[in-house]
Amino acid sequence: MPELRRSARVAAKPSVPPPPFEEIVQPKKKSKINNSSAKPSATSNELEVGDKIPDVTLFDEDNNEVSLVEAANKTKYVVIFAYPKASTPGCTRQACGFQRNYQFLKSNNVTVFGLSADLPKSQKNFVTKQKLEYSLLSDPSRELIGSLGAKKYPTGIKRSHWIFVDGILKVKKIQISPEASIDGAKADIEQFIAEDKGEPKEETNEEPKVEEPKVEESKVEEPEKEPKDEPKVTESKATEPKVEQPINGTA
Repeated sequence: MPELRRSARVAAKPSVPPPPFEEIVQPKKKSKINNSSAKPSATSNELEVGDKIPDVTLFDEDNNEVSLVEAANKTKYVVIFAYPKASTPGCTRQACGFQRNYQFLKSNNVTVFGLSADLPKSQKNFVTKQKLEYSLLSDPSRELIGSLGAKKYPTGIKRSHWIFVDGILKVKKIQISPEASIDGAKADIEQFIAEDKGEPKEETNEEPKVEEPKVEESKVEEPEKEPKDEPKVTESKATEPKVEQPINGTA
């Protein structure tokens, strides 16, 4: 039998039906959600009372490197207060308030630092304008501010202050007013100084004096007495007895 040609052999093969068409569904791409503005949950990196002062070095207003650990080794107390932006009204009140208390703090072995995300140049202008005698630290990346718990999301800084005693965080006040930061920090330092000297907390046993309200005596006006009609006294003219004159010629 003669050999079939190739075309004939192909035609002779039984035809195989093609597989059923399957619709290929492409997986939907997940949309990217930008969560950069969402506030992250609190992490263990945030300092809490009882933690050591961060081993961080920042630049001050004169571009000098300042180590927080070295500052804590030099003085017993370190006060750091954070403010949103240099030379704004609330931040100026806060900075000037610490300046008013600066001599008291300095004489009691306290180092004071202001802290914000401003660059050293802005900090320098702030120091010069307000005649501040303490350093302002620059933290543009807000790394230290974030570890202290004062970072706002996505941007910004919460006005706060912290007090370290012998390098250990003892006071942490977040999101407070300028006046509360000034007065609160000074009061806490005074309390720490008193405790360090072994002085008991002052307690007064005297009961507060309560001033009794003054009661004005009401004057009771007596009714005017109507004058009574006094009986009219008529003077009775005494009539003298007539004395008869003797008639001439009669005895």
